[in-house]
Amino acid sequence: MSGLPAPLLAVTDRPSDDASGSGEALLGTLDRLLEAGIRWVWFRERDLASEPRRVLGKAVAERVRAHRGTLTVGGDPALAAELGADGVHLPGGTSSAAIERARLLLPKGLLGVSAHGIAEVRAAAAAGADYVTLSPIFPTASKPGYGPALGPAALRRATAFGCPVIALGGITPDHVADCMRAGAAGIAVMGTLMRGPHPASEARRYLACLDAAPRSD
Repeated sequence: MSGLPAPLLAVTDRPSDDASGSGEALLGTLDRLLEAGIRWVWFRERDLASEPRRVLGKAVAERVRAHRGTLTVGGDPALAAELGADGVHLPGGTSSAAIERARLLLPKGLLGVSAHGIAEVRAAAAAGADYVTLSPIFPTASKPGYGPALGPAALRRATAFGCPVIALGGITPDHVADCMRAGAAGIAVMGTLMRGPHPASEARRYLACLDAAPRSD
């Protein structure tokens, strides 16, 4: 697992009709995921204004903490620090200076960076990221703007820089073994867990596949 808190990272995503940011449906789904065994959550919802996002983030943090899980906040080190989160996940192209500033706010935090190609993985690793997400590995409706699917072979190339790589984008349970065999330190999932009709059963499927998955040599 390369020092990561869990091999499965659940990425939050409110329903499209929750423009107000109440997060009621999201929190209900999150409760079911945590009860099913999810222990690492990436709180995104970056479309929300700062105050609604802070309020929803607080509710998410309380739930994750109650299950002794790990909370990562997307894109906002200051909010992560305010919520007492365990880390922050910065967007692709984040500069080394921005990574350093995040370290100052979260000196003991887990610092992740998004990457959409091998060069971005290299840059994030050189800047001291604790892990990167590489996406999209497979075709996905959630990541339509990041070019063609990279495929599992990209995961193997990305591991050359010594930074744990999490596979993201179109990762179904059937893809788990291929990702882990290619050297992924874990997988991140949004749509299947957050939008499906049976989040708890889906979470258990992913966890079972991870338990059974081969690891790279």
